[in-house]
Amino acid sequence: MAQIVAFHYSQTGQGLEILRNVCCPFSEAGYEVVYKPITPVVPYPFPWTSEAFFDAFPESRQGIGCEVIVPSLSDVPDPAMVLIVWPAWFLSPAIPLHGFFQNETVCEYLRNKTVVTVCGCRNMWVKAQEKLNEYLSACGANHRGTIILQDRHHNLVSVVTIIRWLIGGKQDGTRLFPDAGVSYKDIRNSSIFGYILVKEILTPERIQPELMKVEAIRYKPNIVFVEKVGHKIFGLWSKWILKRGGPGSERRKFRLILFKYYLFSVLFLVSPIGLLVFYLSYPLRIKGIRKEIQKRCYMK
Repeated sequence: MAQIVAFHYSQTGQGLEILRNVCCPFSEAGYEVVYKPITPVVPYPFPWTSEAFFDAFPESRQGIGCEVIVPSLSDVPDPAMVLIVWPAWFLSPAIPLHGFFQNETVCEYLRNKTVVTVCGCRNMWVKAQEKLNEYLSACGANHRGTIILQDRHHNLVSVVTIIRWLIGGKQDGTRLFPDAGVSYKDIRNSSIFGYILVKEILTPERIQPELMKVEAIRYKPNIVFVEKVGHKIFGLWSKWILKRGGPGSERRKFRLILFKYYLFSVLFLVSPIGLLVFYLSYPLRIKGIRKEIQKRCYMK
């Protein structure tokens, strides 16, 4: 029986739910789907405290991975496809994903394997996916497909709902706000991607173009514009904070507090101005946006 190996890291469980839906068509087609969790040696809390949440920022942005428990790979020596589901933290891959890809055993295993990545996120994924692509290239993996499921609500609304969920543990919506995260409808419908993967598994070069026919990625140029600016600034902040020590260091707590207030002020006060600048300059950006879509969404 041909095998599919599905690596996953998901604090909320939503990523694993997405992955199971994507993998359903493989099971229906007779493949054995083997799920492999990516497990930090020291688990991250969920729900988070505010202090712990922001303390994860510098390492996530700078690609400093944590130690992970590498699952046994002897039972899946030659899978037909590797799926990796992952979340983004602070415009970068989650810290356990850095640890996963920086592990020599994992990197050697991924060499020459056909890989499809699956992300469930708020709405900013471009720079994190770029880092993931670098890891896969360094490992010598054949990265053939990218699937991004996003929160479809307004940017500032999704900020509020994701904070309620990650720190308050409240995913369900209220009279004022919708449910947090990727919608249940989009999660249920994610099996459509699995059917394409099954159909194209023997012709991997066709996977991404076929996935895009069913909107595997919804590219939002206005959000990408804000994300790219934020990613650069996050780089400066994270380096400055790391000068005061590693995770949990008392010496860096004040700088993390400053970053927290900076982040919320930028999100709610500055980012609307940034979006206005984007729309005013949109005619000058059209050509570049088209190139970006080909690169990010069609992997060309």
